[in-house]
Amino acid sequence: MNRFEYVRAGTVAEAVGAFGAGARFIAGGTNLLDLMKYEVEKPGRLIDITHLPLKGIEEKDGGLRLGALATNAAVAYDSRVAERYPLLRNAILAGASAQLRNAATTGGNLLQRTRCYYFYDAGTPCNKREPGSGCPAIGGVNRIHAIFGTSDKCIATHPSDMCVALSALDAVVQVNGPDGERSIPFAEFHRLPGNEPEKDTTLKPGEIVVAVDLPEQGFSQNYTYLKLRDRLSYAFALVSVAAALELDGDSIKTARLALGGVAHKPWRNAEAEALLAGKPATRETFAKAADLIVAEAKPQSENGFKIELARRAIVRGLEQAAAGTPQSLSDKRIQ
Repeated sequence: MNRFEYVRAGTVAEAVGAFGAGARFIAGGTNLLDLMKYEVEKPGRLIDITHLPLKGIEEKDGGLRLGALATNAAVAYDSRVAERYPLLRNAILAGASAQLRNAATTGGNLLQRTRCYYFYDAGTPCNKREPGSGCPAIGGVNRIHAIFGTSDKCIATHPSDMCVALSALDAVVQVNGPDGERSIPFAEFHRLPGNEPEKDTTLKPGEIVVAVDLPEQGFSQNYTYLKLRDRLSYAFALVSVAAALELDGDSIKTARLALGGVAHKPWRNAEAEALLAGKPATRETFAKAADLIVAEAKPQSENGFKIELARRAIVRGLEQAAAGTPQSLSDKRIQ
């Protein structure tokens, strides 16, 4: 681990003002410290933001505002989240371990880096670490990598479970920075790799996440978070599905569908969601939406299995949501 300067900020303005070249904000540190130990990240300055007044969970415009420093555990076990946004609760509890959820923060969850083998190995080339050095995952070991939204520069996936649910809920990220405050729709917060895979988000230099706003509509009756992984505990998703439906009798009034483990950001397909609207909530309808989504998949040499896995997971997730029987948190096996 490299030597660095440590700064503790007491206000958001102090944190933003302390930012400069080579600086990083740190809160729970559950990802950044790992990256520093592996010498993937070498910040010259760490700005401790744990003393900022951003830990609250408050009512906001009919929805909830999650402070950026609210821990994953605090969000998951908040009674309002459990009652009104159970999709988010289930996604959080499907990820990491209890110990990590007690330390990891809402803002940090949004900003965690990929778990690509090559990204974590400082001895190999990686365009995310060193732009222009290459992507050995392309043609290499890529079983866990993306099948949507890739580029010839990067095929890494975003690792978060929480973000998949936030994407399906159409959350809004509130940030503050040198140019003041701004709101970023969740769909616009994370980036696809394109020609700049080193940039994970649309944050500007020095901007800090201060809150995440949940809209009034929480899909509390018809939802599921389905996570498919190599083992049933403490593993990242090969494919995950956040499905949320608003039903009118046996028909679908509104559908939200986000996938994890398959792209550089939580993956939404507006055309598939529009296809579901107004249709009967049947397996046939769900299969058509799934086929539409996976039709644009571009697998790598070792992850072609994700296409059929995603198709089946989408259908199963929509069936669970329509029936009001979300995936069990205690029994993670997919029946």
